[in-house]
Amino acid sequence: MSSVPLNAPFASRLLHWFDQHGRSGLPWQHPRTPYRVWLSEIMLQQTQVAAVIPYFERFVARFPNLATLAAADSDEVMRHWAGLGYYARARNLHAAARQIVAEHSGVFPAKFDAIVALKGVGRSTAAAILAQAFDTPAAILDGNVKRVLCRWAGIEGYPGEAAVNAKLWALAESLLPEARAADYVQAQMDLGATLCTARNPACERCPLAADCAAHRSQRTAELPTRKPRRERPHREAWLILASDADGRVLLEQRPAAGIWGGLWCPPVIALGEDRTRLLRTRFGIALMDEDAGETIAHQFTHFDLSLHPLRARAEWLADSIAEPTPTAWHYPQALREGVVALPTPVTRYFAQDAAPTDLLGHRRVASPRRRKPSSPH
Repeated sequence: MSSVPLNAPFASRLLHWFDQHGRSGLPWQHPRTPYRVWLSEIMLQQTQVAAVIPYFERFVARFPNLATLAAADSDEVMRHWAGLGYYARARNLHAAARQIVAEHSGVFPAKFDAIVALKGVGRSTAAAILAQAFDTPAAILDGNVKRVLCRWAGIEGYPGEAAVNAKLWALAESLLPEARAADYVQAQMDLGATLCTARNPACERCPLAADCAAHRSQRTAELPTRKPRRERPHREAWLILASDADGRVLLEQRPAAGIWGGLWCPPVIALGEDRTRLLRTRFGIALMDEDAGETIAHQFTHFDLSLHPLRARAEWLADSIAEPTPTAWHYPQALREGVVALPTPVTRYFAQDAAPTDLLGHRRVASPRRRKPSSPH
């Protein structure tokens, strides 16, 4: 396949392969500015390229540079991120943009220590940004690279363990070429994404196969060593779909910490909690004409969640709010049109094709006399 000798250095073979087969048309590569590289690296954390591309393009269309992002309202940032998941990334991205404005006069830093100090940026991400945005040699160690190195060097043990991780970092740094830092980083990621895949790797086309320990010993299915299996936790909660007399649905802005941080969502109350008390103290409402819907199953990285929709009419209670929560009321149609950033399973719920304009489908009642909801959307 290649004119590069089979015993050539690791990086030389990888770069030669990249010149022929690497991905060179990704949107953040044209133009490859520090801002666009940084944004792409944050979006690509635990998310595949194909899923990221449309979100990246929509995001940079609205926030074309760092200054625009730093000046934006947090709700708008979250709305343009909604659906991509791992929402702490969006909050950290926004905070880091403001951090760069405050600490670096709005110019993206070009030194590793300054990049890794940014909110939401770890060692590997900082190195990837440094290499791709400034063409400075730096070792990365994302999931793809860990898999390639574990197989090529025959490294045993789960890569999440400290000792194994340290061994991988040392190996990654020892293999760095002196030039073409940006291409080398992309080549490593591309090899892991397209050939050295988790299942059924295409070893016959790999430029590293000649001295790959896993390939020679037919252990590609065993390396890297898998994480010790643990039973996935399962949680259940009510999704409270309370509407007012006009058919608008109650939403709360979720706390920054925890799942769906910063997004707007109907109240989620764990099964077993005192639902009546929480609705009274947080929102000043009681539920009338309750109607349970079909369970919504959703998977997070570390646990599974079953949401039980509970459609109901909201009745205002006098002097009952003890723990006020940021709230808003929106028509279901406005939620289907993306007026606010919603969690993915909630977006899917409101996007049901068969859903009528009044999604909750309960009878109209007189407007409450106490506490007027926010303006309709």
